[in-house]
Amino acid sequence: MRLLFSIISVVLIAFTFSACKKVEGPGGSSSITGKIHTEVYDGAGNLLTEYDTPKEDVYLIYGSDNTMYDDDVETSHDGTFRFDFLEVGSYQIFVYEDCNACPSGNNVIIVDVEIPEKKSTIDIGTITIRKE
Repeated sequence: MRLLFSIISVVLIAFTFSACKKVEGPGGSSSITGKIHTEVYDGAGNLLTEYDTPKEDVYLIYGSDNTMYDDDVETSHDGTFRFDFLEVGSYQIFVYEDCNACPSGNNVIIVDVEIPEKKSTIDIGTITIRKE
């Protein structure tokens, strides 16, 4: 009877600790930041203007196996964005740019991001998108 009780106790303890492992997503103390910059081209492919992009949608995917976005933000007046309260793990940031040659009219730009430790702020730098 003691052996059975010991086995059950070990299994319950192992299950409890494995269930507490945090996965990618909300609830953590880390952040991902960046900036969106736009280049505007004419029909001949000539650069007309460029600017840091306000009010652009930026999407976040938790983990590397997920295909649907889990969160989104809109860039600030200076093109910056920030996703807060993230757990340690892998993430993907993506934005859309214009693409006249693409069937949908859009091309997706994806940036893989790894948060290695708690209380981190990962700056992915500037993502440049094209408008036609």
